[in-house]
Amino acid sequence: MSNETPSLPAAALSALERGNTIEAIKIVRLETGLGLKESKDLVDGYLKSRPDLRQRLEAAQAEAREGFVRWLVIFLLVAAAVAYILTRGK
Repeated sequence: MSNETPSLPAAALSALERGNTIEAIKIVRLETGLGLKESKDLVDGYLKSRPDLRQRLEAAQAEAREGFVRWLVIFLLVAAAVAYILTRGK
């Protein structure tokens, strides 16, 4: 196995810098003609060679999950409050 950093199209690198792994895989597929598995393997290989970028992606994904959970909790609390107010009047 080679220790070289895999080469990715510039648009795929840009997508990874923005934290969008799926977009990067799609771009690799479109620009190289590789299949889904091969494109994913290429992007994963690149991320493996760049631990700094991988850490940033993982941190961004964790932050996105936390944000989603936070909004879900707020939504459920508001929905419960509205349901309580509507049923209290009956």
